[in-house]
Amino acid sequence: MKTLFKTQLNRFYLLATFAFGLFFTVPSFAQTAQTPVKNVVLVHGAFVDGSGWKALYEVLTQKGYKVTIVQNPLSSLEDDVRATKLVLDKQDGPTILVGHSWGGTVITEAGNHPKVAALVYVAAVQPDSGENTIQWLQTAPPAPENGVLAPDAHGIVYYDKAKFHAGFAADIPKADADFMYASQGAFYAKGFETPISQAAWRNKPAYGIVATEDKSIVPSIQRAMYKRSNSKITEIKGSHVVFMSQPKVVAQVIISAANGK
Repeated sequence: MKTLFKTQLNRFYLLATFAFGLFFTVPSFAQTAQTPVKNVVLVHGAFVDGSGWKALYEVLTQKGYKVTIVQNPLSSLEDDVRATKLVLDKQDGPTILVGHSWGGTVITEAGNHPKVAALVYVAAVQPDSGENTIQWLQTAPPAPENGVLAPDAHGIVYYDKAKFHAGFAADIPKADADFMYASQGAFYAKGFETPISQAAWRNKPAYGIVATEDKSIVPSIQRAMYKRSNSKITEIKGSHVVFMSQPKVVAQVIISAANGK
């Protein structure tokens, strides 16, 4: 009888210990999951370089975020993903990965990095696994203002200078658009045709910003991609460079992603 009582007492003790541990462990886990992310990595698109992120960088850093800007070589999807992963490797914790335009394709692949907590697409391409960029850009007729030229003899795609302001950056001063045109990188067309191997948005939270006045990636394409991926969509009145013309509004979407909202 004593042996039976002792066995039951031991079982009760083990159960109580387990429950006690669970009681204190679960709230701790929940608190960790809700801790805001403080790192942000920005990935630019084709026809520009990282300098276009300056206004958004200033808004985010003033709010206490650690912001790092990737300089894409634009030589291939693989090279741009490699450049992004090198930056992600240096982050000291969970990171919000942001991509604009072609940069959306880059973060779709690079976003599988273990430090990426969420993805933010800013007027960006968002392919699925096995899809490439160009097939999505061809799902709707281009706007008349669109100035993407055919590849040159070296396989490089540029944006037409005569259409750059109206087609790419209509809501910023022309002088700023002229600077962007002058600093655009040499984008190799093969990047548009390279498929995604594993779409990160299938496994991580995604946020999509539709630039409603976009003439480079028409808004209907953006909406279709973001709806398909079940991204949290925010529509902002602005051109393809909405992150320059509306940096505070774009920053708020990134902050929402950092807070898991």
